[in-house]
Amino acid sequence: MLFSRRQNHLPTPEEALKGRPEPGFTVPDRHTVLGNPLNGPYPQGLAVADFGLGCFWGAERVFWQAPGVWTTLVGYQGGHTENPTYEEVCSGLTAHTEAVRVVFDPAVTSYGALLKLFWESHDPTQHFRQGNDVGTQYRSAVYTHSPEQQSEAESSRAAYQSVLTGSGYGEIATEILPAGPFYPAEPYHQQYLDKNPAGYCGIGGTGVSCPIGVAPADG
Repeated sequence: MLFSRRQNHLPTPEEALKGRPEPGFTVPDRHTVLGNPLNGPYPQGLAVADFGLGCFWGAERVFWQAPGVWTTLVGYQGGHTENPTYEEVCSGLTAHTEAVRVVFDPAVTSYGALLKLFWESHDPTQHFRQGNDVGTQYRSAVYTHSPEQQSEAESSRAAYQSVLTGSGYGEIATEILPAGPFYPAEPYHQQYLDKNPAGYCGIGGTGVSCPIGVAPADG
C-alpha cells in the first residue's frame, strides 16, 4: 500500500527527502552525439527548454535528433529534494520528475517546434505514468524559462487538448510551471541510448498530430 501511494502522491516539502548540498558525481563534459558541452553557461544566443515526458532515456533521444538542438542533458526537476539520486527519485519521495534540458538555437528552430515534438512524443493525458512506466517521476511536465515560454506552452496545451478531445482522449495532465532547480542525472543516464542502442525506450505518442502553427485552439 505504501509503494502504491508513492506512485500516485507527490510528497510535500516536509515529507520529501532532504537531499544534499552537492551532487555526488561530476557530469560528463560533452554530449556523446552532438559534441557540445552538457552544462552551462551556454553560448550567447542559445535558449533553454525543459520537458518531462516519461523515461528520460528515450525522451532525450527525441530531442537530440531534432534540428537546431545544440545539446541535451537529463536530470531531475519539479520536486523538493536537493541534488537527488536516481534511486531517491524512483522512490517517489522527492517529487521530481525525469526531465530533459534542451539547449537550442532560436535562429534554426523555435520553442513552438519543440513543444510540438514534446506533445506528439508521449501521451500527456496519462497521470503519473507513461505506458508501463508507473510513478510520479514519469509525469508529463513543461518547465518554462520566461513569461513568453509560459504563455506559449499554455496555448499549445489548449490547442492539443482540442484535437485530443476530438480523437477520444481525456484531459491533459501536463503541469506547466516556471522552471525551478534542474539537477543533472548521473553520468550513465546521459545519452543512455547512444551508449546502449538496444536499451529500453518507453517513449510513445498518441498518434494525434499537434496543431501548433496550423490552427488556433477553439475558444
